[in-house]
Amino acid sequence: MEVSNNMQKSNDKQGQANHHAIEFGCSESVLRVLALLLTLTAAILLGLDKQTKIVPLQLSPSLPPFYLPAVAKYTYVSAYVYFVAANSIACAFAAISLVIACTNKGGGKQSFLRMMIIVADLVMVALLFSSIGAATSIGIVGLKGNSHLQWKKVCDLFGKFCHQVMASVALSLLGAIAFFLLLIISVSKLQKRN
Repeated sequence: MEVSNNMQKSNDKQGQANHHAIEFGCSESVLRVLALLLTLTAAILLGLDKQTKIVPLQLSPSLPPFYLPAVAKYTYVSAYVYFVAANSIACAFAAISLVIACTNKGGGKQSFLRMMIIVADLVMVALLFSSIGAATSIGIVGLKGNSHLQWKKVCDLFGKFCHQVMASVALSLLGAIAFFLLLIISVSKLQKRN
């Protein structure tokens, strides 16, 4: 009777451990899909962002103004190019790691592969946060200008462009948080194994 109770407790513990493994696998998959979608959307939103306005150019008070087209594109600002590249890299990694996580359910190389994915998740968090910082700093200069350097506000003129930049940065921030949560889950999973 006592032996069967001990076996029952042992089976219950194994069932709970397997339930936690499945739960982590499901939450990891959901977070990876979420990170993929958020970084993909952020990269596309800023990558396709373009606005053209006709602005007057006054050469002399006695002459009528010339009207010239002014264009705002992400490729004109290196921080935005970096932002689109970083989100594209993070999106590609999320897709690759999702495929690896779904296809590799066991095997001898699982712990090495798991460690490589954890390190890559950490790199993605750093890459995304650095690109978010760069894009945000340029966005603030565009929104408020810089009187010390005589840089004028441009968001008054290119409102749609600036709003898309802000939305893209917000989506990328959520993607970076998803990668950070993946990192926390993976590290806690490693800690429970030890």
